[in-house]
Amino acid sequence: MTPKRRIIPIFVPHLGCPHACVFCNQKRISGALSPAEPEDVIRQITEGLEKTEKGTEVEAAFYGGSFTAIPPGEQEALLGAALPFLRSGELSSIRLSTRPDCIDEETLARLKCFGVETVELGVQSMKKEVLEASERGHTPQDAEKAARLIKDAGFKLILQMMTGLPGDTPEFSVYTAEKLAEMKPDGVRIYPTVIIKDTPLYDMWRAGEYKEHTVEEAAELCARLLDIFEGAGIPVIRLGLNPTEELSGGAAAGGAYHPAFGEIAASKRYFKKACSAIERAGAAEKMTLIVAPGQISAATGQKRANTEALCRKYGIKRLKIKEGDVKKGEISVFPGS
Repeated sequence: MTPKRRIIPIFVPHLGCPHACVFCNQKRISGALSPAEPEDVIRQITEGLEKTEKGTEVEAAFYGGSFTAIPPGEQEALLGAALPFLRSGELSSIRLSTRPDCIDEETLARLKCFGVETVELGVQSMKKEVLEASERGHTPQDAEKAARLIKDAGFKLILQMMTGLPGDTPEFSVYTAEKLAEMKPDGVRIYPTVIIKDTPLYDMWRAGEYKEHTVEEAAELCARLLDIFEGAGIPVIRLGLNPTEELSGGAAAGGAYHPAFGEIAASKRYFKKACSAIERAGAAEKMTLIVAPGQISAATGQKRANTEALCRKYGIKRLKIKEGDVKKGEISVFPGS
């Protein structure tokens, strides 16, 4: 049996960030008003462990800033506060997120000394013009070099990309996904662009200089990206911003924000797969779709949207969706119910 896992997030909003990306306001995204200090790290890990069921693998994760751009002494202070929990076995691992242009051999050696296991790299796009329009301050070549250094140093690598940034197109996002897959990361996060208040992107949107990346558009696109990563054997560990009270309460002014975004994108993907499967088998008045365990909700769609759309499209009068012995993301179909 796979052991239970839990992440204790420790937010360092904007700490170390050398550039103000047009889309970013980490304080609103994370809900954290100020970066964690070493004493905060100790407190948050202690509180997190107290709420964790025995036998659970627990990982501390530094999110929200560019960790390796923080002055080395501050990095060591934050990681040093977590290290005793790692040595005692209360933590199973430590991860952090950073930027492609803030990775080198010396930095990685420091992280290794403090027990870091996973490095998440905010690539966002592999198109130069998109990075420039978003004021990221790094290049696609920086991302390729950093990914290579991280893997060569023995860390687990998670790559993060965004869709719908200024200057982006669906074709550019597909290109980015293909380039990220070539880097062979251990996982990927996909974050469609959300328009956050108090950001340059919000001002651009209000001025008509940026076209909103809608939930519907983003879900359709992400369904394509899921196929790319699944085909490469790379898990997508997050799809869409993690919902928070701050975002749901109005900080997300527009764009591709939805508390169930991942399920919406998965449903889009299942609809396309179901269409292909039905067309191969030939439509009948009664049909059954077989999906992997735990995938009925995604295949059915929100409020049965997929089921109803398939019935309308193919003249099906009775359509059932059941769990069976198929791979996740795949569909088997046969007449009858």
